[in-house]
Amino acid sequence: MKIIKVLGSGCKKCLETAELAQAVADEKGVIVKIEKVTDMAQIMAYEVMSTPAVVVDEKVVHKGSKPTKAQMAMWL
Repeated sequence: MKIIKVLGSGCKKCLETAELAQAVADEKGVIVKIEKVTDMAQIMAYEVMSTPAVVVDEKVVHKGSKPTKAQMAMWL
């Protein structure tokens, strides 16, 4: 199981990023746990200054925009 964290304030792009992660995981048959992190202290701990950001298994893989479906598929 992969743990995917979507870091952000809970804005529309953050929610869409979480939905995209789940949709791609379902499509690929990958079991994931999606966590939405909105606490600024936790976000800063990942050294992320712009959101939304995506963390896969504790590694920051994307920050500053909503990722594409192809990017998400690559990380899974």
